[in-house]
Amino acid sequence: MAPADACRIYLITPPALDPQRFAALLAAALDAADVAAVQLRLKDAGDDVWRRAIDVLRPVCQSRDVAFLLNDRVDLARPTGCDGAHVGQEDMPARDARRLLGPDLTLGVTCHGSRDLAMQAGEDGADYVAFGAFYPSSTKEVTALPGPEILQWWSEMMELPSCAIGGITPENCAPLVRARADFLAVAGCVWNHPDGPAAGVKALSAAIGAAR
Repeated sequence: MAPADACRIYLITPPALDPQRFAALLAAALDAADVAAVQLRLKDAGDDVWRRAIDVLRPVCQSRDVAFLLNDRVDLARPTGCDGAHVGQEDMPARDARRLLGPDLTLGVTCHGSRDLAMQAGEDGADYVAFGAFYPSSTKEVTALPGPEILQWWSEMMELPSCAIGGITPENCAPLVRARADFLAVAGCVWNHPDGPAAGVKALSAAIGAAR
């Protein structure tokens, strides 16, 4: 999941979904514009639910050269053929996650608004660090609202990619793009778009282009 020269879209799935029905929506979203990665995030789901969703959705992403990552479930990533996993500060420590994933799968780490946590994540083997929430979000409880300057600082200090997350929309993404975020992680502005997920991805992609 290496960054391109430009900021790219990183999709996070809804926390509950019917894999068969969602697959068509996901395919339409991925075909609408450039998407770097999809993170499967299922809330309070058992292993069988995770595995069924992975079996259906992973091929949709990988057939389009889009990285397919699991939220928290580091243990399932390699056995199910996924491209990696993302962990939060309350989940498995990044060092342990890297050990489980091995050297070749992608590891992302949530760092909120902390420069120290981001530096530590890099030392522990993260492939990218996620900062945010930058704006209030309906997806998760917001515990930090850093400013875009942390993205600028990181891009000047480190080669490791950064991902901005939290309440990002086409209307408010410009400061994050200009601060040199490598990825914008989004959910609501795509899946809840009144004209469908494909339109949501197109709108965000256009906004990223305009901000550059």
